[in-house]
Amino acid sequence: MTETRHIRIFDTTLRDGEQSPGASMNLQEKLEIAQALVDLGVDIIEAGFPIASPGDFAAVSEIAKNFRGATICGLARCNEADIDRAWEAIKQAERPRIHVFLATSAIHREFKLRMTREEIIQRAVAGVQRAGQYCDDIEFSPEDAARTEHDFLCQVVEAAIAAGATTVNIPDTVGYATPAEMGARIAMLRNRVPNIDRAVISVHCHNDLGLAVANSLAAVENGAGQVECTINGIGERAGNCSLEEIVMTLKTRQDHFGCGTRIKTQRLVPTSRLVSSITGLQVQRNKAIVGRNAFAHEAGIHQDGMLKERSTYEIMRPEDVGFARTDLVMGKHSGRAALNDRVKALGFHLSGEQLQKLFEEFKVLADKKKEIYDGDIVALIDHELTGVQNGEWQLVAFEADSGTGRTPRAKLTLRRNSQEFTEELATGDGPIDAAFFVVEKITGVKLSCRAFEARSASIGRDAQAEATLEVEHQGAIYRGRGVSTDTVEATVKAILNAVNRISVAQQ
Repeated sequence: MTETRHIRIFDTTLRDGEQSPGASMNLQEKLEIAQALVDLGVDIIEAGFPIASPGDFAAVSEIAKNFRGATICGLARCNEADIDRAWEAIKQAERPRIHVFLATSAIHREFKLRMTREEIIQRAVAGVQRAGQYCDDIEFSPEDAARTEHDFLCQVVEAAIAAGATTVNIPDTVGYATPAEMGARIAMLRNRVPNIDRAVISVHCHNDLGLAVANSLAAVENGAGQVECTINGIGERAGNCSLEEIVMTLKTRQDHFGCGTRIKTQRLVPTSRLVSSITGLQVQRNKAIVGRNAFAHEAGIHQDGMLKERSTYEIMRPEDVGFARTDLVMGKHSGRAALNDRVKALGFHLSGEQLQKLFEEFKVLADKKKEIYDGDIVALIDHELTGVQNGEWQLVAFEADSGTGRTPRAKLTLRRNSQEFTEELATGDGPIDAAFFVVEKITGVKLSCRAFEARSASIGRDAQAEATLEVEHQGAIYRGRGVSTDTVEATVKAILNAVNRISVAQQ
């Protein structure tokens, strides 16, 4: 029997994924995701771009210092300052990696870098060599490799490996390639680069044409040993190769690819939910693998087949990717131990203090609704992790009123420190719009709402409402999230969550 080839999973959710518009994360949120990625079993975590900002540097440093079990990688351009900063951030990692990159395509050389081919090779070699002074695990990426001339790409890759690169990543930076082209490019490198056997070939595919997963699989078929991807496929523009899709394709079609990963696939859905809740980027219902409809069957002929033999219409078992066979129902008589077990099963790691606060909120919710589902618990955890409860401004009480032919009215009482402020306004297009005006008047923070969504966190008429929004303040975008069985209250909490983020950012 042919031996299964191991494919390394390089997760860049915390770096490229965070570049999704509106998806920036604070330190605590990045640590939560890093823990989930370690639990998931990814081989490499690209924790950030250390020189980009003090916040990025701090996050990469904390992840490198606190997490074991995965290689921790920092991104750097091919210049000394970037590389030195990356090493400072990751030097405490159990297994550190520096990832250096430099654009190589003709369009980038001419319009962005204004460098010749010879200068590109010299800069790439110098970058790899400097990174090699710090650690042995060096990855080099010729940015926009999918549009780089074959001869020049071979020269750059050969030079980078000779300089010490142990992984060479071939990015489809703008999502331009097709599967046939990407497969042929990897095969070409294997055939033409004489020292290619000294490095692992990696791919990093963007999804602008919806081909990121297909392109990555084509690369694997032609010898790539590492795939760079993100949870839920998030990332710049149309996103990246989706980790859950690449992993489950390799697992489900091992007969075809002859490859496997070390991913604990039962952690896919919990990790997907965590990333979705933290970034505010909701997963579409029909998303492959982790969408709510991924294992739903409505057509009568499908249901009949499923009842007789599930493999007639299911090529994977829902429990293999982390969907519970039953949505465990809890109620007011459920204890803290049962809640803690469910929290862990859902993929979250809470401190003792966080669990206690969650349990208190759980009991309050249990008095409001008879049955509490997984979605309700996830929403409560989101509420805790995003700091809604602990910000500068807190909601004490609210009233909202609207109706046909009546001017909407909102009355809010907010607390800052120990002082309470109450304002009432009759204005706006509805109670939510009125609430925005009241929050602005009390806090003095001007807000421009750019996006707003309210959805049910679970099932039933008494389900919690989860409100998410994006607001603009002084040219910057901030996210807010709130949860309540009352939609207007959830929205007010989301507005205040955004205001509190603004307050932190201005400190």
